Amino acid sequence: MKKYFQFFLPYKKALILAPLLVIIDVICEIVQPDLMSKIVDNGVGHKDMAYILQVGGIMVALSVIAIGANVGNIYYSSHASVGFAAELRKGMFGKIQEFSFANLDKFSSASLTTRLTNDVNIVQEVIMMSLRLLIRAPLMLLFAVVIAISINAGLAIVIAVAIPVLAICMYVILRKGFPYFERMQKKLDKVNAVVQENLVNIRVVKSFVREDFEKKKFGHTNNELREMAVKASGMVVLILPVMQLVMNISIVAIVWFGGNAIISGSFQVGQLMSFITYITQILMSLMMLSMTIMTFSRAEASSDRILEILNTSVDIVDSAAAKEKNLQVKQGKVEFKDVYFKYHPKGDEFVLKNINLVVNAGETVAIIGATGSSKSTLVQLIPRLYDVTSGHVLIDGIDVRDYTLPNLRKNLKLVLQQNELFSGTIKQNLKWGNQQASDEEIISAAKDAQAHDFIMSFPEQYETLLGQSGVNVSGGQKQRLCIARAILRKPAILILDDSTSAVDTATEARIRASFSQHLKGTTTFIIAQRISSIQGADRIILLDDGAIISFGSHNELIKTSPVYQEIYNSQQIKTDDNE
Repeated sequence: MKKYFQFFLPYKKALILAPLLVIIDVICEIVQPDLMSKIVDNGVGHKDMAYILQVGGIMVALSVIAIGANVGNIYYSSHASVGFAAELRKGMFGKIQEFSFANLDKFSSASLTTRLTNDVNIVQEVIMMSLRLLIRAPLMLLFAVVIAISINAGLAIVIAVAIPVLAICMYVILRKGFPYFERMQKKLDKVNAVVQENLVNIRVVKSFVREDFEKKKFGHTNNELREMAVKASGMVVLILPVMQLVMNISIVAIVWFGGNAIISGSFQVGQLMSFITYITQILMSLMMLSMTIMTFSRAEASSDRILEILNTSVDIVDSAAAKEKNLQVKQGKVEFKDVYFKYHPKGDEFVLKNINLVVNAGETVAIIGATGSSKSTLVQLIPRLYDVTSGHVLIDGIDVRDYTLPNLRKNLKLVLQQNELFSGTIKQNLKWGNQQASDEEIISAAKDAQAHDFIMSFPEQYETLLGQSGVNVSGGQKQRLCIARAILRKPAILILDDSTSAVDTATEARIRASFSQHLKGTTTFIIAQRISSIQGADRIILLDDGAIISFGSHNELIKTSPVYQEIYNSQQIKTDDNE
């Protein structure tokens, strides 16, 4: 629970006032049955109207105070719980933004969405119930028990029997019901995953006429969630009939024994009325406690999932030395020294092995290799999206871990293999590369990426709204927008991870030509599948199974590397066949 304290701090006032108002409400309510018994036994019994009006007036005043306190409690408890949830979501979202790629590999996007929404809402509900019922129910229970015993200790034996019976029933039911809540949240993750996947790929679904298949898949997943929810609710809902049964039996017993006491003259009618009311309050308090505990049971599963995010140790952070030095990337020389890397520290197999490489500032280096040869992993070590397992990656002779992450990444731009755009205008998307960029700079970057012409073909031009993930532009257009976004700042290091695969060769050639003209000082890494795309690179790295097997210019490799020759010849054959 210590993790949650920071999220409560802005709402200290509400957290103090809500319980105080509950106490006032309980005190006003708990004395009402006793006052009513006095009216019946002393006022009505002696036909004393003045006494009835006097005590009745006190009851009315206490009712007004109780209403005011209850309204205030609702306001402050709602304010605190909703505010806490907002702060918690903000804290979780901020923590997710700090995650490295390795951290993100542990969570699916659907699961993170569920945790930020549904799980937080469940915890919010518990906070609200805690500030209202969890304080009210025990106080009401305690006061009612004390007063009931003071009225008639003999009849209070009924309470001594009823409470343990209820406690045992609640424990058994909740213990069996809790595992279902945890499974229910996981089923909700699956539903969100199916919905998210379908909406992102809705155009593919329609083009392949797979709507019926997707409906069945969603129906199956949704039914699994429904069945688990029914099991969880069905187990816990047993609490209510058990409570009602115990309450009804208790009241029957009190009326029976209390009625005999009235007949014998040892008990008064007003006292029996107030005693029944207090017994009802005791059992209602137990019912409120059971409902709160039930909600706590479900919230415990959600809280564990939230804390899993908050307690995740971010494995790529700025060191104290890096913050103190505040170094900047300037030239863009990149070196790999004895680099080994594996995704899982405890894993046996390295995906990169014995990487030794020097790329001078301003050079263009291409990386080619078979699928799964770890080309993308190699370049992702440069901006510290992953950290090396052993060895060093240096920029300008300085280990990348000696730069702060903002300083490292602001002068290093990466166009990932999976191009992503955001909802908003084209201009807003391009300005992700440089928030201070002028319109002239934006247009210049778009021209270098060969995106300006198709942007100008849209009615709204640079103010054209893009859908989620840029669904209303083609794959090639999306790639060119992502390239323009990356080069807008004119970074010291530019990494293009197979980012022109959807672009025709003529457009790709124009993009390369613009780079050589306007990004002369930029160190460029290009991952590509087509040798025709990288022939003009200063040097080419040939990767195989995570190791560099050849390194040189196109002309050098075509003479010395059998593997490179094989790739080149196979692509030439395909080109000839297409012709």
